Amino acid sequence: MPPQTWTTRRPNASSTTTTPPCVYLISPAEERDAVQKKTFTKWVNSHLARVSCRIADLYNDLRDGYMLTRLLEVLSGEMLPRPTRGRMRIHCLENVDKALQFLKEQRVHLENVGSHDIVDGNHRLTLGLIWTVILRFQIQVIKIECDDNRETRSAKDALLLWCQMKTAGYSEVHIQNFTTCWRDGLAFNALIHRHRPDLIEFHKLIRSNATHNLQQAFNIAEQNLGLTKLLDPEDVNTENPDEKSIITYVVSYYHYFSKMKALRVEGKRVGKVLDNAIEGQKMIDRYEALASELLEWIEKTIGIISNQKFANSLTGVQQQLQAFTTYCTIEKPIKFQEKGNLEVLLFTIQSKLRANNQKPYVPHEGKLISDINKAWERLEKAEHERGVALRQELIRQEKLELLAQRFDHKTTMRQAWLNENQRLVSQDNFGYDLPAVEAAMKKHEAIEADISSYEERIGVVVELAGEMETEGYYDIRRISARKENILGQWSLLKELVVGRKARLEKNLALQKTFQDMVYMIDWMEDMQVQLLSKDFGKHLLEVDDLLQKHSLQEADITAQAERVQTLNSAALKFTTIEGYQPCDPQVICNRVNHVSTCLEELKQLAAKRHSELEESQHLWAFFQEVEESEAWIREKSSILATQTCGKDLSSVLRLLQKHKTLAGELLAHRSLLQQTMKKGKQILMEKSFGTGGIQERIMEVKGEWKRLEDQAAQRLGHLQEALHFFQFSTETDDLLAWLQDAYRLVSSEDFGHDEYSTQSLLKKHRGVCEAVDKHRMHVVTLRKHMVALPLHYRELDEVQSRMGEAEQLYTEVAEVAVLRQQWLHDALAVYLMFSEVNACEVWIDEKEQWLNKMEVPERLEDVEVIAHRFESLDQEMNSLMGRILDVNQIVQQLLDSGHPSSTEVRGCQDHLNSRWNRIVEMVEQKKDHLDSVLRLQNYLLECAEIKSQIQEKRKAIDATQYVGSDLGGMLALQRRLSTMEGALAVLEPKLLHLQQEAEELAISHPAKAMEVLEHFEGISVEWEELKRTLQGCEDSLMVAGRLQQFIQDLDSFLTWLVHTQTAAASDELPNALEEAERLINRHAALKEEIGRYEEDYERLQAVNELLEAEEAPLPYAALQQWLQKLDVGWNKLLEMWESRREVLVQAHIFHLFLRDVKQAEAFLNNQESALAHVELPATVETVEAAIKKHKDFTTTMELNLHRIKAVIEAGESLISQSNIYSDRIRERVDTLNRELAQQWLERLNGQWGLQRLLQDCHELGDWVAEKMLMARDTSRDETQKLHKKWLKHQAFMAELSQNKEWLEKIEREGQQLIQEKPELSPVVRRKLGEIRECWQDLESTTQAKARQLFEANRADLLVQSYVSLDHRLHQLEGQLCYVDQGQDLTSVNKQLKKLQTMECQMEEWYKEVGELQVAAASIPQQGQVMETVGERQAAVETRIVRLIEPLKERRRILLASKEVHQVGRDLEDEILWVQERLPAATSQEHGSSLQAVQHLMKKNQTLQRELQGHRARVEDVLERANVIASIRSPEADCVRAGLEQLSGLWGLLWAETERRQLVLDAMYQAQQYYFDTAEVEAWLSEQELHMMNEEKGKDEPSTLQLLKKHLVLEQTIEDYAETIGLLSQQCRQLLEMGHPDSEQISKCQSQMDRLYVSLKDLVEERKSRLEQQYWLYQLNHEVDELEQWIAEREVVASSPELGQDFEHVTILQEKFTEFASETGSLGQERVTAVNQMVDELIDYGHAEAATIAEWKDGVNEAWADLLELMETRAQMLAASHQLHKFFTDCREVLAQIDDKQRRLPEVRARQGGTANTSTLQRLMHSFEHDIQLLVTQVRQLQESAGQLRTIYAGQKAEAIAGREQEVMHCWKELLTSCEECRVQITTATDKLRFFGVVRDQIMWMDSIISQIGTGDNPRSRRSWIRWWPSSTSCLRNGTNTGRSCSTVSPP
Repeated sequence: MPPQTWTTRRPNASSTTTTPPCVYLISPAEERDAVQKKTFTKWVNSHLARVSCRIADLYNDLRDGYMLTRLLEVLSGEMLPRPTRGRMRIHCLENVDKALQFLKEQRVHLENVGSHDIVDGNHRLTLGLIWTVILRFQIQVIKIECDDNRETRSAKDALLLWCQMKTAGYSEVHIQNFTTCWRDGLAFNALIHRHRPDLIEFHKLIRSNATHNLQQAFNIAEQNLGLTKLLDPEDVNTENPDEKSIITYVVSYYHYFSKMKALRVEGKRVGKVLDNAIEGQKMIDRYEALASELLEWIEKTIGIISNQKFANSLTGVQQQLQAFTTYCTIEKPIKFQEKGNLEVLLFTIQSKLRANNQKPYVPHEGKLISDINKAWERLEKAEHERGVALRQELIRQEKLELLAQRFDHKTTMRQAWLNENQRLVSQDNFGYDLPAVEAAMKKHEAIEADISSYEERIGVVVELAGEMETEGYYDIRRISARKENILGQWSLLKELVVGRKARLEKNLALQKTFQDMVYMIDWMEDMQVQLLSKDFGKHLLEVDDLLQKHSLQEADITAQAERVQTLNSAALKFTTIEGYQPCDPQVICNRVNHVSTCLEELKQLAAKRHSELEESQHLWAFFQEVEESEAWIREKSSILATQTCGKDLSSVLRLLQKHKTLAGELLAHRSLLQQTMKKGKQILMEKSFGTGGIQERIMEVKGEWKRLEDQAAQRLGHLQEALHFFQFSTETDDLLAWLQDAYRLVSSEDFGHDEYSTQSLLKKHRGVCEAVDKHRMHVVTLRKHMVALPLHYRELDEVQSRMGEAEQLYTEVAEVAVLRQQWLHDALAVYLMFSEVNACEVWIDEKEQWLNKMEVPERLEDVEVIAHRFESLDQEMNSLMGRILDVNQIVQQLLDSGHPSSTEVRGCQDHLNSRWNRIVEMVEQKKDHLDSVLRLQNYLLECAEIKSQIQEKRKAIDATQYVGSDLGGMLALQRRLSTMEGALAVLEPKLLHLQQEAEELAISHPAKAMEVLEHFEGISVEWEELKRTLQGCEDSLMVAGRLQQFIQDLDSFLTWLVHTQTAAASDELPNALEEAERLINRHAALKEEIGRYEEDYERLQAVNELLEAEEAPLPYAALQQWLQKLDVGWNKLLEMWESRREVLVQAHIFHLFLRDVKQAEAFLNNQESALAHVELPATVETVEAAIKKHKDFTTTMELNLHRIKAVIEAGESLISQSNIYSDRIRERVDTLNRELAQQWLERLNGQWGLQRLLQDCHELGDWVAEKMLMARDTSRDETQKLHKKWLKHQAFMAELSQNKEWLEKIEREGQQLIQEKPELSPVVRRKLGEIRECWQDLESTTQAKARQLFEANRADLLVQSYVSLDHRLHQLEGQLCYVDQGQDLTSVNKQLKKLQTMECQMEEWYKEVGELQVAAASIPQQGQVMETVGERQAAVETRIVRLIEPLKERRRILLASKEVHQVGRDLEDEILWVQERLPAATSQEHGSSLQAVQHLMKKNQTLQRELQGHRARVEDVLERANVIASIRSPEADCVRAGLEQLSGLWGLLWAETERRQLVLDAMYQAQQYYFDTAEVEAWLSEQELHMMNEEKGKDEPSTLQLLKKHLVLEQTIEDYAETIGLLSQQCRQLLEMGHPDSEQISKCQSQMDRLYVSLKDLVEERKSRLEQQYWLYQLNHEVDELEQWIAEREVVASSPELGQDFEHVTILQEKFTEFASETGSLGQERVTAVNQMVDELIDYGHAEAATIAEWKDGVNEAWADLLELMETRAQMLAASHQLHKFFTDCREVLAQIDDKQRRLPEVRARQGGTANTSTLQRLMHSFEHDIQLLVTQVRQLQESAGQLRTIYAGQKAEAIAGREQEVMHCWKELLTSCEECRVQITTATDKLRFFGVVRDQIMWMDSIISQIGTGDNPRSRRSWIRWWPSSTSCLRNGTNTGRSCSTVSPP
């Protein structure tokens, strides 16, 4: 395939140039090779420079193999075979083969690299070879351990990890690869800065300036580190930097810094070793001295405190105990601390020697820690014994003294107490009233209690006496007598007390009863006085109180009546008792009668007073309410009269709020006042006592209430006027304050010192200008507000002047703001112009140099490289052109505005434009030439590529033949042809473009026109042939059926499914961990394969539906069976896979457990094998070595113990989880519990103790045997003198006594070993017995020999002893003759030690003289021998006496000399000590940072503390030196000189230290201020950046969250003002102190103040933005909710449901009425709230005012639509209600008509069945009345039908008419039936009436006939005649009712 090419078009370089044709650039791979070549060339040269060699071209200079050989020799440090010097190819191949062979020997893998490739100059393989060499010798050696220390990374990963570790602290550096992460150059700079921070100021680097960063890093690495500059900035700052080149360069950093670190570490190690050695020796010397001093003190102290003799008195014992306590608390703790320090010192010595691999230090014998501890134990034992004895003796003495004193004191007190109490209890003066008797009783109880409590005290006296008797006190008789006297008096006292108490109890009971009666009578008298009182209260509270008291009094009277009865009964009992009677019975009866009489009188008075108090309560309740009302009115009136209108807005608002509260109180109090008036009128009507003045009080209260209401209304008006005035004043003050702040900002003369500062100032000024524009409306509004003020406020001079001042100040601020904005724009333009001009000129200089050096090559690859560079050059020129145009525009603006620097600006512009024109001309010339060459080469290359592609396509089509009918072949042919057609479609436009290109090239290159056209003609011929071939192949292709494809897919899928099921059903279990992992991986791969086939499974299932509509070779049922089988098999496969996975996971976990178990078992087996093959050693050295080895072994075992525990815990966990291998896991867990190492260690320790004891016994036995031979050897004694024998034997005996401790030590160790190891007791006891027996033999032999020698010749021995002693004394006397005072302190100390030795010898010799005198006295009295002994004895004694004084004089002289030399030495030491510290005190270094100053202050404070601690030492030395300096001697002169020098230096050091402390304090304050200021400025800058953030919330919650955060931050910033104030105060203090950095401190403070003010402005701006945004979101939320609510209501209001019947429509109408009412009230409220919110935001000047207005209009329109819908639906429901009501009424009327129709037959039936006419008429009348009611309903229906017909039309109108007609038809039928029924009833009534008349007539006629027969007078006949006409006329008319006719009777 031809190499990939990219085409691009170069943008216009300027407005005058034209767009050139397309150019072709090199590929990224070739560009990467070029970079690698350059980098590897420089790398090779950097190493060849060691052997003075260099290559120019990597590909050419390595061909001969010579340079390659030299390079490998330099890198490996080895000599390769000498290269052949020939220039022929064979020589080159041979040399390269040698080099490659050497690499293979170094195990360097070279893939596809041969010697011929290098000799032929193969670019890629040559680069690959160099990269392989770099990897082997530079990168492969890098090994960096990870943090977990379990794995290491090598090569590239290790190098990447090293880079990440070194740049971990740089926030802008994130190294993840060796390509893009290095483009900005910060990574290179960070590596250098980490190791050499003095070379780079990393904080000044900017990520965007990558070229500068890279150039700086490369230059510094080359100049300061000596690293070759392998890369250029353009090699790294590209889209895809070359990884290998960057790795090669970074490796050089790694090796350099690693080597630097290694050298530094080696130097430190050498110095540390020397320091440790010196320090260790000093510590050893110090340990020796301290150990000797401590042991000497311990022995001396033990001798002192072992004395057990104590004083015989308490005072003496106390003094001894005090002295012992002083020793324990003061002297001993100091020595104990010294002992602990000594142990610590030895441990430190051993640790340091061990750490330095030096020989361990073992102290000398007797100075071991164990020796010191033993001595200390003896000291503590002696101390304990003395302390116990002292305390026991002191306790005994103190106890005896205290017991005697206590007994005497207590017996004296007890005797006095008994006498006094006997006197008290013998008296019966109880008194004649209750207090006296109670006092007597209490006194008696006190006496009893005192006596009872005193029994214990009497017992104490008895116990003291007994204890003193036991202790044997000397005056025990006196003690016993006093005890018996006390006990007798005690018995008598108890008897007297019992009798007196009985008498007192009787008197007390009676007096209590009398007292209760007296109390009762007094109480009743008091109650009578109260009940007779005429005080019924002067006000309500008093009356209520009196009533309440009276109720209590009545209750008390009732309660006291019962108590009186009880008292009377109790008193009468005392009249019947026998024996001692406390009172006369008659007195008791009189008192009882008097009490009963008083009680009855009291009850009558109580009832009368209760009624009087209730009347008074009603009256005073009214007066109190009136008074409260008057007081409340006066209070409110005084409040209204005294209150002012306020001094400011807040006070006026508070007054208004109070006035509203007062108005509410007035309204509430009105009803209370009315109720009170009603009560007063009721009292007047009842005419109770004290009703005068009630009417006047009522009228007064009404008048005061009226005045209060008028006063409140007037007060409200004044407050509202004051509110308007103060609102105006507050707004004016706020506006003036803001305008003054704004004027200060806009009048600032700070225009910035560079582009960034000017931009920042301009941005702030824009914000100020926007705020000024917004405040214009505030000024206008303020003017309107002033006009609206009341006249007396508006005419105030203050109001007018303030308004004018505000308007004038606003005008000035606006004008100054415009001027400042222009000035800032001009300054920014100038800074921008100069910056751009400098950058442009730098770029032009660089490109001019490159263009002058560039030559256009002829090769296509080189031309593409140059073209690629020109492409980037075009982009850079376009960018630069825009910058130059910006510069020209800025210059023109500056010139037009008349800038002061116009001349300089114009000169810069002309110079820049001229240079730009020159560079543009140069670039065009170079590009034209380059384009010409590149276009021709690209055309020829493209022709060859296209021709080759056409030929390949043709061959592919010719080879494509359809040779079968299978589906696979058909599909393969289809794919080939479709691919071919796509490729031809791509080639066709290329041919057209190529034809056009050939024609243009033939015109532009006439010389090569034929060559160009011939290439294109050949391509055209091949293209036509290809198209014909493709057409023929397409004609022969046929499409196969879809069914064949499906069957083939199904078959292949089933085959795969069976195969996969077999794999998933495998029962294979792993036998090893690797096999388990392999099976799991294979099972996971099987899952992935199943996942890939899942899509095929779904596709096959989906094809089932398609097969039903197509012709298939198989029946549909068979296909269904196949698909069902497929479904079952698929589900089974998934289940099998899951079960198999569970088994494999458990197996894998089990094998992991087995692996850990094997490791643990291997470790335990190694332990067992190591312990099994170890035998107990037989010597101390071998045992110690075995113990040390075993301790190392146990340490290793403990390190691995946690692993074994983890394995056991894992096994238990697997067993609890029911793993399939649980049994095997349990077996393996049980095998891990072993412990043998501790047992073996115990055996080794026991063997070590035994061998050490045996060795000591063996050594002691050898010594005893040797001494036994010496004691028994008499061969040499014969030849020696007797005296020498004696002396020698004495020395032998002394040596024997000294070594006896050795034997005792061995015996103690043996007994201890027997206790610790009982199994070794036989061996130890046997060995100890043997050594004790040998020792006893030696002692007996020695003593026998001593006796033998002494008895042999005692006299001669005595003489010889005196002679020897005299000789020694003579030698000592000779030594004392020579007096050497010593030249220095060392010699004096030696002389003193020598003198001390002499004195010790003198003491021993003195003792020896005493022994000799005793021996001389025991010698038999022989004359000559005794004379000789006496002479010798006298001479020796005389000489001893004569030597005492010289020894004392010699000691005095040496001590004086020592003191002089010691003082001189101390002066020299102190002078040296002061001189060492004086440079630190006089240092002029005061620190340049806070940490440095703190460090210096700590050092100076340490020095001061050191001086303070050393002061006592210096003063002591000076005092001793003054004493010596006062002596006149040569030695004193030196001391005086040292004294003066030390005094001067000490004073100077002290003064300098104090002075330096003051200076450092001042520097500390300044540095602390700088540090705090830097922190504050950093914090302010950080907050300023945060405030400049334009972040806005996406919704209301997020905006609210931002606003809350902002408010918290605002509060934090406000609180931060305190910190700034503290810093300001600190600044003033430093300035007042006159600090040398005052100017800098002042600048820092000013900068910080400006930052804080700017930050507060930004806070206010951001707060305003967030508030507006939050309000907008709130409004949006409200609008959305309201619109949604309106939409929901519109759904209800637009419902088409009008009801199915009358009840339904009635329910709908009621619900809709409720809905409309609710919607109207709630909706209007919400719409009004939204409108109000919108108006407020628009008035506020919200940025989104237009959008808010649109929202408002939308809401109002929606609301109007909703109201209209509601009104329409209400009308529709009303109409529906009327219609359904009409139909309902029709149904009801019809029902009633039907009911009447049904009742008519009943009337007719009753008509036929009754003969009572009145009943028929009454029934008919009721029926007609019901019909009359229906008439009204029918008329209403007719009217409703008429109205509805005018409203409705169509079907509804017809229905209405139909129902009306139906009702009218039924109504008419009812009327007709009713008329008929009425006629029938009338007829029936007439008939019945007629029959009645006839019957009456008949009866009358019968009566007349009977009368006629009896002879009545004519008068009766005349009356009958008068009746007859009337009755007949009644019958004839028939219109009268039956009743009227029936009432007519004949006369």
